[in-house]
Amino acid sequence: MVNLNNRSRVAIIGGGISGLAAAKQLAWLNPTVFEATSSIGGVWRHCSYRSTRLQTPRPDYEFSDFPWPDRTDPTFPTYKEILDYLESYATHFDLWRFIKLESKVVEIKYLGDEKKAGFTELWSSNGQALNGQPMWEIGVVTGQSEMIEWYKFEFVVMCLGKYGDVPKMPVFPFGRGPEVFEGKVMHTLDYCKLNEEETKELMKGKKVVIIGYKKSAIDLAVECAETNQGSDGQPCTMVIRTLHWVVPSYSIWGLPFYLFYSTRSSQFLHERPSQGLFRSLICNLLTPLRTGVSKFIESYLSWKLPLEKYGLKPDHPFHEDYASCQMAILPENFFSEADAGRIQFEKSSKWWFWEKGVVLEDGTKLEADIVFCATGFEGKEKLRTVLPKPYDGLIENNSGIMPLYRGTIHPLIPNMAFVGYIESVSNLHTSELRCRWLASLLKKHFKLPGVADMLKEVDIETEVMRHTTRFYKRHCISTYSIRHSDDMCREMGWEKWRKGNWFSEAFSPYNNQDYIDEKKD
Repeated sequence: MVNLNNRSRVAIIGGGISGLAAAKQLAWLNPTVFEATSSIGGVWRHCSYRSTRLQTPRPDYEFSDFPWPDRTDPTFPTYKEILDYLESYATHFDLWRFIKLESKVVEIKYLGDEKKAGFTELWSSNGQALNGQPMWEIGVVTGQSEMIEWYKFEFVVMCLGKYGDVPKMPVFPFGRGPEVFEGKVMHTLDYCKLNEEETKELMKGKKVVIIGYKKSAIDLAVECAETNQGSDGQPCTMVIRTLHWVVPSYSIWGLPFYLFYSTRSSQFLHERPSQGLFRSLICNLLTPLRTGVSKFIESYLSWKLPLEKYGLKPDHPFHEDYASCQMAILPENFFSEADAGRIQFEKSSKWWFWEKGVVLEDGTKLEADIVFCATGFEGKEKLRTVLPKPYDGLIENNSGIMPLYRGTIHPLIPNMAFVGYIESVSNLHTSELRCRWLASLLKKHFKLPGVADMLKEVDIETEVMRHTTRFYKRHCISTYSIRHSDDMCREMGWEKWRKGNWFSEAFSPYNNQDYIDEKKD
């Protein structure tokens, strides 16, 4: 064990988009960014297939002060283009001087009064983020060394993210798990580690079963189908536990998609936190219109895509998927591969292994050489492994939500912030604005409410999500993201109405360019 002196007052754990945004906004504090791997980029570096692309146009996924050089390019950027963009961002703002690569945080210790911390009237006992003395000690393992180096900081920003690192694997009764399967079982995280030649060799001529029907499963099915073209190819079978709506493009019956959910007028239709009695009454009266918008989109998707043909039309309304950030943009050739018989579909809420493949709930047996689990990640588990007690037990509240005020501050965890743990249509925008808000908090431009008030606000927000979608535990703010941004602007002392005129304010989409820093200090 080695104790090191450092000049940084703030530690940032994670070098993905949230970590880079935090480093940029907190540069005045000379932060130290601990990145466990040999490169920045987060999930774009370590959880991407060869075909992975962004699901939004370039202008919707850019830092407010660093636009894409080719932002008018209508194609969705590849993961390699995104990595180049992130590295250019780090270079342009000289963030590399803060970043320590191959520096894995393995343990965190709280240095304050454990009897008071987290259970006081004010957050961090006095409501201040920076107290002028170290509050956390961070244990770091560098490179191949097994020696832990310890650093002390006043404040810590957790940017480990919800995806990657810890795969979420299904649990089976004894005798029905992968141990009885004679083939190969892989999580998509392991697949991402393979190069193009290795992926093709793995799947060519093989019977492949993919568990899942979200973006990673869909992209993997397309790669499998493309690999298995030809007379010796085998079809890929997707086992779908829960159907979700998929979208071919950002155009609905010729109208831009943003008109339905990304403007003030469109979000006025949806419930939002702390909206008041009158606003709640209006929201209830507008329920038919809100339902009509969802059905309008569903009608287009049912016409445009062969959902009925393949039994892929969900039972729940479209807005529930949008409100939980589960809307996936389809690869262009997804259904053409299905029409060619190279992608097949089976629906089953439960499944298990047998010697030659998987068994579905109705008893159907699917033969397989390889079973891919596109079953998600245990993002919160990453936090539990490094946070000390009792904070590791506070990651989720009783609703299964991570209780974060403004999506950033856990009321019961002192001198620490969490960025990248709520979702929206553009997670980059969500993270950057919260980092701006966090920088304003650390500069003492405003004060946080009391712990009880922050917890109440989180509970109200949870109830809104619960009313909006059955998938509320994903903590997605897409249907009230503008209101969320308004609240942060108000606390930072910014104007919340960011457009130049009332028409644009009502009918133009909000993006990062609307939140360029007003007060650069």
